[in-house]
Amino acid sequence: QVQLVESGGGLVQPGGSLRLSCVGSGTIFGLYDMGWYRQAPGKERELVASISYSGSTNYADSVKGRFTISRTNAKKTIYLQMNSLKPEDTALYYCNRFPPSTNYWGQGTQVTVSS
Repeated sequence: QVQLVESGGGLVQPGGSLRLSCVGSGTIFGLYDMGWYRQAPGKERELVASISYSGSTNYADSVKGRFTISRTNAKKTIYLQMNSLKPEDTALYYCNRFPPSTNYWGQGTQVTVSS
């Protein structure tokens, strides 16, 4: 069974940057396509970015050019580098497989963008 633990969130001013990390356990982490998701208060959870096991990436239109997803399979870790953050990026951020698996949702990490 794979467990995923997110970290790196925090409070940042508009225009600032954060780097989120997601560490996975389990022997087949490197074979999964993975994604970062977010859920803002009162909104549905949405896909932010995805990365295939080989490193191909896709992004939501709202974050293109500002966020970068990457992975290090040897460390069973995926990252989300977030630059030029906006107040509308405020949300609880999760990692999961792509498409997501119900069994793999973790606690998430809170990102708050505010002056």
